[in-house]
Formats: sequence, structure tokens, C-alpha cells
Amino acid sequence: MKHQPKTKTLAALAFAALTSVGAHAVAYAGERATPREAQVLFEQAVKYMDANGPERAFAAFNDRKGEFVRKDLYVFVIDDKGVYHASGAAPEALVGLTVLNTTDAAGNPLFREMIDRTRVSPEATVRYMWLNRVTNKVEPKVSHVRKVGSYVLGVGYSAPRATADDARAMLERAVALARSEGHATAAARFNDRRGDFVKDDLYVFMVDMDSGRFEAMGMNPALSDTDAVGLRDAAGNALVAEMIARLQSTDEAAVDYVWRNPVTNVVENKRSYVRRDGRSLIGVGHYLE
Repeated sequence: MKHQPKTKTLAALAFAALTSVGAHAVAYAGERATPREAQVLFEQAVKYMDANGPERAFAAFNDRKGEFVRKDLYVFVIDDKGVYHASGAAPEALVGLTVLNTTDAAGNPLFREMIDRTRVSPEATVRYMWLNRVTNKVEPKVSHVRKVGSYVLGVGYSAPRATADDARAMLERAVALARSEGHATAAARFNDRRGDFVKDDLYVFMVDMDSGRFEAMGMNPALSDTDAVGLRDAAGNALVAEMIARLQSTDEAAVDYVWRNPVTNVVENKRSYVRRDGRSLIGVGHYLE
């Protein structure tokens, strides 16, 4: 049986998804799956679809009381036109819906990216903002996706909010890389949005302290070689100028300011840890609760 595409507004979709998962979410409240659990479910779902074919797999994945719905995890499947064929989150609301041009809360075309990425390589990881059916909140999410026949199968998990320790650990790795491989190589790595120096709401930035220009900016690599000292936060504070001033008399500092979180797309309080390496400032920040 082929699913006929449906047309709904995003508002209607959100309302339907929220209302249809509400009762189910109560039973699982507080049960947040780990990245490892998501990976296991993803691998099991791929094997099941390979062994049983699309239609039988869709039925299993759409069974909200079945083995492919665990904690806040579920399996989804779309075709190359962006039509849902399975979603353990809310099959009655989503199956048949065309979401090719749907964007997440940060404006990213997540489904188009999933399709495009799996055309290049059979398996990929995509980061975006999406509704957590357990908490009923929009949260950072990471999905493993794989091309299975003519479909894209995925399992996503809610990404944990980065902590101060996470930010410091990334900064340590960033400084070590800059010292071992040089700032030009490090800047290229920091600017790689799909690399290991951009993770959920964490990223590295680097500023030439003499010129006051960005050498790297993981949140938006297009800012590289643009003015940094004139940059102001949402409260009007010259945050980079303050960071540079602080590092004139010490090798490291912590600076608080308000900044737009690229994951939640909301202006939040932020603290960045900055380190001086030669005449460059290298920093990583985390968003405060």
C-alpha cells in the first residue's frame, strides 16, 4: 500500500504531533535515551528493514507500543521526495506528510539535508532542533540516517546541553591543535561545521589580537577575516574587545555576555573561556542555565 502525500501547515503539524503523543509521553516522562541507545536502535531498525522489506518495516516502526519505540527514541522513514512513510513519534499525524522543505527551529532544512547527505554517502549524522515528544519542548537533536533502498531511515536522540567542563575540554583540544599543527591548519579545522570542533551548541572561535579580526568562527565560518573587536552582544557589550583586553595581562580568562544560541536560536546568557596562544585568542563558550 502506497501512502498518499498530505498537505498540512506547520502549525497544524505541530499541534497534531503534540496532542497525539501527549498521553504516551506521560508514561515515559523523564526517560531520556543515551546516544548509545539511539545507535543500537538505529542499527536494529536498518537490519529489520533490510530483512523484511519496506511495508512490513513501516508497520513495525509505526507501532507506538512496539519494539521500535523506546524511551524518547523512535524510528522515522522518508522517501527521496521528503514524504513520511513511518514515524514512531506520531504516525497518525505524520505518515503521508511531505516535509522536504520543512526547516527546524534554527531555519535549517533538515529533511533535505538528510536526503542530500545520504545520496553522497549511505550513512550520515545530522544535527537540528526538533520536538522532544517526552518533554514537549523543542531541543537540540542528533539523528543517524541511512539510505535503505529508495528510503532514508533515521533514529534521533536529544543532544545534551553542553556544560562548563565540555567547553573547557574543547578549548584544551583546540589550543593543543593550534600549538602542534599551527594556526592556519587549526583555523580550517575550527571552521569545519561537520568537524570535531563544532558539536551541538559548542564551537571554537579564534581572533588575531593585533588586527582584531576573526581567524576562525565555528558558529559561522563566513565571519573569518572580518572585524571581531567591533562585535557587540545582545546587550550592547563589546565582548571580543573585552576578551582581548583581559588577555593582555593574563594567559586565560572567562567572560560573560549574552549571545544567540545557534542550536536553540534564542538569545541566552553565555560564558566563554578564552586562552592566549601567541598573538591569537582561542575561545569556547557554553550557554548558562
